[in-house]
Amino acid sequence: MNRINPLYVGLLLLVVLALSVFELNSSKSELYEAEASYDKTAKLAVELSELKKLYASQKNMQMKLKRILAQNVLRNAGIVASYKKSRAKISAETLDKTTLDFLMAKILNSPFNIDSFEIRKLSENKASFKMEIKW
Repeated sequence: MNRINPLYVGLLLLVVLALSVFELNSSKSELYEAEASYDKTAKLAVELSELKKLYASQKNMQMKLKRILAQNVLRNAGIVASYKKSRAKISAETLDKTTLDFLMAKILNSPFNIDSFEIRKLSENKASFKMEIKW
């Protein structure tokens, strides 16, 4: 009676098969989760690289701001801009409503990092403002 019963060998093979199917299914689910995580990370990396391209160049940001301030509507409005290494300060003592609206539309729709912003109403159609843009 030193022989192993063939039923025990068959049962052992069935148990090993069941365990390997279970492990395969759990490995598949882990793979799907890893793929989903990779897709999210890849999308985030693309977004971050695009933002880096947008915000990285200080010279590019300064040129965009100068281009906005060189518009015909803003050129004779009395806007004073001072540029430093990492920021720009823009101010005006008096601006009419349409000029201020034009300036705000251009600056707020551009990718500038506005550090401080102050507008004071002087009259119904006039206002003064100060703004600091950081890059």
